[in-house]
Amino acid sequence: MKPNLTLFLFLVSLTVVLLINVTATASDYIRPAPRKILQFPWSPKHSFHPQQVHISLAGENHMRVTWITDDNHAPSVVKYGTSPGKYNAVAQGESTSYSYLLYNSGKIHHTVIGPLKDDTVYYYQCGGEGPEFQFKGPPSQFPVTFAVAGDLGQTGWTESTLDHIDRCKYDVHMLPGDLSYADYIQRRWDTFGELVQPLASARPWMVTQGNHEKENIPLFKEGFASYNARWKMPYEESGSSSNLYYSFDVAGAHIIMLGSYTDYDEYSDQYSWLKADIAKVDRERAPWLLALFHVPWYNSNEAHQGEGDNMMASMEPLLYAAGVDVVLAGHVHAYERSQRVYNGKSDPCGAVHITIGDGGNREGLAHKFKNQQPEWSVFREASFGHGELKIVNSTHAFWSWHRNDDDEPVRSDQVWITTLRSSGCIAEKSHELKKILTGP
Repeated sequence: MKPNLTLFLFLVSLTVVLLINVTATASDYIRPAPRKILQFPWSPKHSFHPQQVHISLAGENHMRVTWITDDNHAPSVVKYGTSPGKYNAVAQGESTSYSYLLYNSGKIHHTVIGPLKDDTVYYYQCGGEGPEFQFKGPPSQFPVTFAVAGDLGQTGWTESTLDHIDRCKYDVHMLPGDLSYADYIQRRWDTFGELVQPLASARPWMVTQGNHEKENIPLFKEGFASYNARWKMPYEESGSSSNLYYSFDVAGAHIIMLGSYTDYDEYSDQYSWLKADIAKVDRERAPWLLALFHVPWYNSNEAHQGEGDNMMASMEPLLYAAGVDVVLAGHVHAYERSQRVYNGKSDPCGAVHITIGDGGNREGLAHKFKNQQPEWSVFREASFGHGELKIVNSTHAFWSWHRNDDDEPVRSDQVWITTLRSSGCIAEKSHELKKILTGP
């Protein structure tokens, strides 16, 4: 291809991408002025120095440690142990990197360590030098607590949300999409990694993708290249062929992370994987079943109306038959909690749907809700905040949403949730589930 023609196609593609991005973020509702985007002054570090450290669960009793170095010769090694400065185990991992237009990433290291003891503090060092980090692994039995916040970004509100999460006692952070809001500016992925490192290096962060992770450029760059390189999740460990959907287990909960921006119809790889994953779940060992994805199915906000309808039509019958207890989503920059609901109306055997896309993004809040609140909608509010799900035992969990009110976390919504397994719904739907799982 001739150089001039290549340049012309690139400029056309980039123009299309920018137009799409502007259209996607425009809306009919008026958002309040958000807080300023955080500034990260350049701070020179040794080329081997580990940066943007975060951890994620990687199969039973294992943890994946991810970090970035400027030096391509830095080793993908993690030393770790249960005492400060004393490392009695070493693990060798893998590395990758990527280029995006004029940007070249550093060396991205992914190293899985374990087997680890449950509910135990470990001290670790990345690459054989640099600072010592520490994390606490999740427990193997109830109670277990999840912190939840979606659509984070890098603003003053983001900083407030992370500060509030840091104050709560939790075991795992779950993020239903829209992490950095890099939006093609790759340096923002680096600053996001720096911003979340204090929390993400100390507790596992389990994430799924949102629309702001796509970053595809027609003819030049496929979508999710940055996200997949930086935030590797346990998709291989859970039998998935894509980093965009996977599952994991914590204590007695099985969590399914789905992709709103990859194929999801009944003939797709994701749907086939979901059926296989659900078929393996033993509700005696995992009485709680949760699902996370980006675009909400139940949404009474004026923002993003109908965007989840197609995915809902394909997957809701399967999740309903499987007895999913709670569904967590983001995308809409507000908070909303439903009754147990299925097929558009309240159903005692349906899931509780929670939209929590209010982590602090630069686009601001989605203030305009529909005038008539649907019968399935219990609580809704356009404020930044985070959620906490404490699963107390095999039958009861406590959900609370904490508004960022004048920089103080205020518990604004709370509810006790009883698992569907204890209500008899799972037994009632066993035939329906078997029919779906054995169908074409």
